[in-house]
Amino acid sequence: MDYTQIANRLQKISSEVDIRKEKINILKENGIIPYVSKYERTCTIKEANEKAEGEKVRIAGRIIFRRIMGKFGFMKIQDVESAIQVSVGRNELSEEDYDFYKKMIDIADFVGVEGELYRTQTGELTVRAAKVELLSKAMRPLPEKFHGLVDQEAKYRQRYLDLIASEETRKVMVGRSKAMNFIRKYLTEHGFMEVETPILQSAVCGASAKPFFTKHNALNKMCNLRIAPETYLKQVISAGFDRVFEMGKVFRNEGMDTQHLQEFTMCEWYASYWDFEKNITFFQDFLRELLMNVVGTTKLMYQGVELDFGAEWKRVNYTEKMKEILGFDFVAIDNVKELVAKVVETGLFKQEDFDGIKTCGGVIDYIYKREIRPELVQPTILYNYPACLVPLARRNDKDNRLIDMFQVLAVGCELCKAYSELVDPIVQRQTFEEQARAKHDGDDEAMDLDEDFMLSMEHGMPPISGLGFGLDRLMVVMFNQPSVRDVVLFPLMK
Repeated sequence: MDYTQIANRLQKISSEVDIRKEKINILKENGIIPYVSKYERTCTIKEANEKAEGEKVRIAGRIIFRRIMGKFGFMKIQDVESAIQVSVGRNELSEEDYDFYKKMIDIADFVGVEGELYRTQTGELTVRAAKVELLSKAMRPLPEKFHGLVDQEAKYRQRYLDLIASEETRKVMVGRSKAMNFIRKYLTEHGFMEVETPILQSAVCGASAKPFFTKHNALNKMCNLRIAPETYLKQVISAGFDRVFEMGKVFRNEGMDTQHLQEFTMCEWYASYWDFEKNITFFQDFLRELLMNVVGTTKLMYQGVELDFGAEWKRVNYTEKMKEILGFDFVAIDNVKELVAKVVETGLFKQEDFDGIKTCGGVIDYIYKREIRPELVQPTILYNYPACLVPLARRNDKDNRLIDMFQVLAVGCELCKAYSELVDPIVQRQTFEEQARAKHDGDDEAMDLDEDFMLSMEHGMPPISGLGFGLDRLMVVMFNQPSVRDVVLFPLMK
């Protein structure tokens, strides 16, 4: 290749992108493929970093740094797990190959490197390149000379660039993958079978949330994207399967903040013959094992607060705590206007705090989120909930105004929700009918009466306890991230 002629061609171009496009054209004109089909590696970069001096390697990665000093220079190449320094000089490469490296290869290109490992005077493990091959030509440079993306929104929109530049982001995403693999392995080893349930559903059921709707053209009917897999998983239990779980996407057409996304990953499991106390014990063991296997400790630092999941978890009675705050038996009131009036009388809240809230459950939940949840810093088991909050949970045998349910919270973040499941078809139909009335009165988070689910329940269900948690929210705490967007590869943006 005539590099003097090439230099003249490139000198006329000012745009970095256009320069790289022209280099691609030049490569093709000279019969060089700028995008090869494969490259045979002897090891990954991480594995190369674990080898001894003198060993020969054949590795590949993206150039993230390069410095050329006449007839010698260094570059750094990176893959998802690691990076390594490479020395490139005329003593090892032919004049033609070295000129090609200098003139036609750029930062952000993918290259293959063959050479011997040695340590520099500073002690850094380095590959002495005997051969450098262009594998894939990058048309655009890396952002800001590889200082990374500064704007947070740009990091979300161009996650691929963030992954290149940010070691922290790569660790989070690799950690998330490890967590998902561990969850599947742990549940399978404990007798759970993974199943898949429909994402397109005919009834809005399984949680109190606003759904997304879409038209099913073939059936000529409106469907909703699932807000939870609960009713289908229970149907599998009713069919005689002992323990089942599902990990997949759910969709809730609600507000967005640091702990909520409209599309998120939910893990739910259901076990025959368990009650919620058994589920508490199981979840504690599960979470501790998850933390040890993914982050290596049960003590987590989250936004400046140390959380100890290995210590005994505090237990708080939800209903008793609410009574303590309000000073009256709020569970005895089933009229929303009466409840609001009574709450306002305490002086803790104003009438306008409850504008737009149409149910007793909504009022209670608002009070809980303002008065109780922020105070629960260390891992806490919150239990003994009012029945109006969860229509699918089993009523307490001693007080049917309450349900056998618990949540685990830390730093005010709800990590999971679980309960002894309602399997009485008569009571379940009654609660669904109450939900229908609430929907008629304007509660757009109320559930539909799911007749398919009711039919399965009428055929009989064993005692069941189920548990669900949002994987994204758990990852936020595990990896000390400020927002759920930081643990999702491609969050939806405006």
